[in-house]
Amino acid sequence: MTGPGFLIVGAGLTGAIAAETLRADGFDGTITLLGEEIHRPYERPPLSKGYLQGEADRESIFVHPERWYVDHHVELCVGTRAAALDLSARTVSTVDQRQFGYDKLLLATGSSPRRLTIEGADLDGIHYLRNVEDSDRIRAGFGQAHHVVIVGAGWIGLETAAVARSAGLEVTLLEAAELPLARILGSEAAAMFADLHRHHGVDLRCGVGVTAFTGEGGTVTGVMLDSGDVIAADLVLVGVGITPNVQLAVDAGLHVDNGITVDEHLCTSNPDVYAAGDVANAWRPELGQRLRVEHWANARRHGALAAKVMMGGEATDTQPPYFFSDQYDLGMEYTGWASPGGYDRVVFRRHTAPGEVIVFWLNDNRVLAGMNVNVWDVADDIERLILSRHEVDPGHLANPEVPLKELA
Repeated sequence: MTGPGFLIVGAGLTGAIAAETLRADGFDGTITLLGEEIHRPYERPPLSKGYLQGEADRESIFVHPERWYVDHHVELCVGTRAAALDLSARTVSTVDQRQFGYDKLLLATGSSPRRLTIEGADLDGIHYLRNVEDSDRIRAGFGQAHHVVIVGAGWIGLETAAVARSAGLEVTLLEAAELPLARILGSEAAAMFADLHRHHGVDLRCGVGVTAFTGEGGTVTGVMLDSGDVIAADLVLVGVGITPNVQLAVDAGLHVDNGITVDEHLCTSNPDVYAAGDVANAWRPELGQRLRVEHWANARRHGALAAKVMMGGEATDTQPPYFFSDQYDLGMEYTGWASPGGYDRVVFRRHTAPGEVIVFWLNDNRVLAGMNVNVWDVADDIERLILSRHEVDPGHLANPEVPLKELA
């Protein structure tokens, strides 16, 4: 390797795709990839889906085969946590006293589960899901448990509830809001997921708060609600959101606000430092606002974009956000961004088969986002509708006989 040295802190999906893109685009300098976990980069969606359910083996979750990093001259340092970033010296120091220099640096430090600090929060049997070991422990716990209580009905809570019910466990799902995903989807579409889980036997309780965990012999036995009721539990899973891992950036003096703030090219307040993935709060010119996205597609896109910009390109991410979920027999894809209060109409395009629907969020008859549920091969059409910014007839949008391609 004869060119400059690029350092990537964070060996998750974003970091792995950045390294892959650098080599694919001809970068001939050194690439060092630092990862706090002991594993080479892997994908996280299976941890609450197929891998947790036992349908996918561990090898299937990794981004690249182990040999790939050697063959592509990527120095992969796992089990290595970055402790300090010195912007003036262009170095990153690790907890084991090593120091890595860089010409350009990519921070792909990801995020961590938001933890509850209520009484009993340190009891055994309370789980959070972020890494592969967490998924292993939860799957083992499902094999021993009878009644699972899940705190938080976001995507992680809903997906793990589906896995637990599919394993034959009794599941109580607790949500502070009036519906699961209400902030993300609004009440109209969120009701679909409440109905789905109740149909599959989940005891979904909304509008409730958790005040404490009860235990016996150091192990959790129940969850206390703000009503004073205690729900018995053999296993508790907490999924109440994530927090971007920004401490390295904060200590170095980079600008941080709900993540590391970056421009549309993922450049931070320092011209030689970039941030991507969950940790990046990126400017989106087409939205006129910053957006921090915590999903798989964003991690991949940001990794590729950061690599191109670090090599001197002027690339930006112009694609709408995208994510997907699988729960029981429901599969969905969500494309776009409809912020709470940012839309004035929700349109349902109901197909003839039960459970097949596309939901659109509109403002001034322009499509902001679309969610296809058990309807496939339409995500690209929805993306074109969003990017066109054309006014559409809501009646045509609701009519499955009118092809989406004709509306873009």
